[in-house]
Amino acid sequence: MTIIDVVILSLIEGATEFLPVSSTGHLILTSALLGYGEDPFLKAFNIIIQSGAIMAVLVLYWRRFLPNLPFYSRLAIAFTPAAVIGFLVKDKIDAILGASSVSIVAWALIIGGIVLVLTDSERFRGRSDKADVVDFSFARCLALGVLQCLAFIPGVSRSGATIIGGLWLGMNQKAAAEFSFFLGVPTLLAASGYKILKLIRSSGGEGPDALPPLDGHHWFLLGLGIVLSFVFALIAIRFFMALVQKYGFRHFGYYRIVVGVAILTMVYGGWL
Repeated sequence: MTIIDVVILSLIEGATEFLPVSSTGHLILTSALLGYGEDPFLKAFNIIIQSGAIMAVLVLYWRRFLPNLPFYSRLAIAFTPAAVIGFLVKDKIDAILGASSVSIVAWALIIGGIVLVLTDSERFRGRSDKADVVDFSFARCLALGVLQCLAFIPGVSRSGATIIGGLWLGMNQKAAAEFSFFLGVPTLLAASGYKILKLIRSSGGEGPDALPPLDGHHWFLLGLGIVLSFVFALIAIRFFMALVQKYGFRHFGYYRIVVGVAILTMVYGGWL
C-alpha cells in the first residue's frame, strides 16, 4: 500500500461514512479497482481509519455528547438492535452474502437509491415534524435501530438506512441526518472494536485472513489514514448538512443509482 492509496481510501472513508451512499460499498469497490482484493492489512486499515470519521462527529457536535440522559437513553435504545443482531449473526451474513461481493454492493446501492429518492418527497417532508432525537419515543428509537441493521448487507449504507427510517418515523431532514451521525458513533465503535479484536487474534497466524506483523511503515500508514479520514469527514459533514437543508436527499439517491448501474456494467462486462 502506497501513500497515494492511503489518501484515496481515507478520502472515500471520510467523505462517505456519514453520507447515505455506503462507505463500505465504496471501499470494497475501490479496493477491487486498486487490486488489493482480500488483503488482510487492507481490511484492518479500512476498519481502523473509521476512528478518524468518528472523531469528526465528536468534534463537530461535542455539545450534544455532554451528559444528557434523554439523549443517551434514546441513543442506547437505537443502538441495541445492531449490537445484539450484529454479535449473533453478522459473521453468518458475511459468509452467506460474501462480505466483499461487488455485485451485492451494486444492487444494494441501486435499490437503496430508489428508496431514498421515493422517501425524499414532499409527502414525507410535509409530515416530518420532529426536530430532535429527544422528541422521539423509545419505541420509535427502537424501530430506527432495527432499520439500521439492514446495513449489515454491504452497499445498503448505515446512514442511508437510518436517515430513511428517521424520515419514515417523523423526523425532519436535519434531525434525521444528525441522529444518523450520533447513532454512528457507538455503532461504528462497537463494530470496529469487534473486527479489530478478530484481526489481532489472527495476527501472525497462517491463512489468507491472517494479519501479518505490523512494522513502522504500517503504523505510519494507519496514523496518516486516521488523520486524513478525520479531516475529510469534517468537510463532508459540513457540506452534507448544508446540501441536505437546501436540496434534500434525493441527489444522493440518484448518485447511488448511477454508481450501482456503472458497477454492474463493469462486472457483467468483465472489466471488474
